Amino acid sequence: MAGHRFDVAWIFSLFALFFLRAHCFYLPGVAPEDFQKGDPLLVKVNKLTSTKTQLPYSYYYLPFCQPEHIIDSAENLGEVLRGDRIENSPYVFKMREPQMCNIVCRKVLDKKAAKAFKEKIDDEYRVNMILDNLPLVVPIRRPDQENAVVYQYGYHVGLRGKYAGGKEEKHFINNHLIFTVKYHKDPLSDSARIVGFEVKPFSVKHEYDGEWNEKTRLTTCDPHAKRAVTSSESPQEVEETMEIIFTYDVEFQESDVKWASRWDTYLLMADDQIHWFSIVNSLMIVIFLSGMVAMIMLRTLYRDISKYNQLETQEEAQEETGWKLVHGDVFRPPTNSDLLCVYVGTGVQFFGMIIVTMIFALLGFLSPSNRGGLIIAMLLLWVFMGLFAGYSSARLYKLFKGTEWKKVTLKTAFMFPATVFAIFFVLNALIWGQKSSGAVPFGTMIALVLLWFGISVPLVYVGSYFGFKKPAIEDPVKTNKIPRQIPEQAWYMNPVFSILIGGILPFGAVFIELFFILTSIWLHQFYYIFGFLFIVFVILIVTCAEITVVLCYFQLCSEDYLWWWRSYLTSGSSALYLFIYAAFYFFTKLEITKPVSGVLYFGYMLIVSYAFFVLTGTIGFYACFWFTRRIYSSVKID
Repeated sequence: MAGHRFDVAWIFSLFALFFLRAHCFYLPGVAPEDFQKGDPLLVKVNKLTSTKTQLPYSYYYLPFCQPEHIIDSAENLGEVLRGDRIENSPYVFKMREPQMCNIVCRKVLDKKAAKAFKEKIDDEYRVNMILDNLPLVVPIRRPDQENAVVYQYGYHVGLRGKYAGGKEEKHFINNHLIFTVKYHKDPLSDSARIVGFEVKPFSVKHEYDGEWNEKTRLTTCDPHAKRAVTSSESPQEVEETMEIIFTYDVEFQESDVKWASRWDTYLLMADDQIHWFSIVNSLMIVIFLSGMVAMIMLRTLYRDISKYNQLETQEEAQEETGWKLVHGDVFRPPTNSDLLCVYVGTGVQFFGMIIVTMIFALLGFLSPSNRGGLIIAMLLLWVFMGLFAGYSSARLYKLFKGTEWKKVTLKTAFMFPATVFAIFFVLNALIWGQKSSGAVPFGTMIALVLLWFGISVPLVYVGSYFGFKKPAIEDPVKTNKIPRQIPEQAWYMNPVFSILIGGILPFGAVFIELFFILTSIWLHQFYYIFGFLFIVFVILIVTCAEITVVLCYFQLCSEDYLWWWRSYLTSGSSALYLFIYAAFYFFTKLEITKPVSGVLYFGYMLIVSYAFFVLTGTIGFYACFWFTRRIYSSVKID
């Protein structure tokens, strides 16, 4: 699949179609709901998240106010894998009916509760809520731009600070929330749709007169006296035996934003110039490599087909004779050919999954409102692409004159998934040990195994059966019985050196976009710029193919015909740079302090790097496979 050529006109037509705007449009994924004045609005709570620990927790892991009955919302497979735990909450609003100083509950902290709150405040945990499928955001004005607002997902559980004149640092909890519900009113009827859900959190030590009872009126926040909370001047401290009263206000704001555009503010990208710079930078690499490939193809093929016309110099003839000399060995099956077939098949599976996922994302089917949709799409596509994995590995295996196709099929079906599942299982055990909601439940693990064994493995077998049944691909030249001796190579043609050099350019083409992807994953931001990502992916394909072809040509010219594995490893080595960059990102951009969180980060990035190795290696291999067959079939070997 990686060997398919991308026609220039096709790429630019796609460019025109999808990228006139940098963002993709999306299909919201849920039907809009109309609310009449006074209709109840049910706020749901989601997981507590922290960029410092990367360990999500259920909202009710902390002793917040609870409704009479806690009801779990049905989560899809993607949400469970993300660690989402969506439940009902004690916060109930009425549409377009503002509320002031509503008391949710009163809590007196014991030692355990105080400790839990302090730990989560230290780790900078944020509370996430949902209203009408919109996540709760905290609007923050950007000091560098006038009237510019950025949105942070969820509000902090609390903060640390010192009293004026005090030396000891204390923990304060955000116990008063001012919610703003933005709505778009239908001009023809009285109904309205919710288009925004914002909050401003405050820490307030509430006071009241007399003994506490259900009818107690607060003196710090009173709707009757029109006394509202506007600051955290007298904050609520978190200590054992402390009394905390949780309150909230609700404001309703009419908005010009229509329901279909309500996610635009969440997905607003202020740094699109960086993406364009990244793409232009990558295109320069592609143009440079394309020029080199064009020169090689024109020189070698033109010279050979014209049978060394008299105008050629002795130096050119000598150079071209280099790769012609190994024609009897260039298609000799490599060592560990079974393993190469397995990795190529897995790479085809990955390539198919990513291409189809991106097309769905570009067409707007992977809406951000459909939480977990991207993960589900990728999982299912991976499973069904097993058909192509089996087919491509069997076709290559037959080319290598292999006979035990079932053995190779078994390895293709199990090698990569088993490695990833083993790492994932260990990481999941660590998360489970931290009592985090991010731990995948046992039932979900069984579901994943069933997807693997029940659908993916049989499809790999079906693909292999049809792939092996087809006639073998014929080599353009015959292979000698006795292998030719490879002459001593120059230092720069050393396999390790050339492989490591080959991975730099493909990584360089994508590393700026990689920064934004890592930021969205580890700093909990939405990534929805699939338009840019698709361009970068096309550039990655072209770069991997071209750098492998160029280095393969130099290798053959120096009479080294062991190109099979080297073509795979040349572009695949970009995964090593990806992992090094992930380590650099960890130490420079993240504030992870817990050892478990560090292990999780590097464990997941190891899986990503392994997948990237398989993908880029396969692209490079097929490019080189096409190149060698092309040049050796275009000339008559004496």
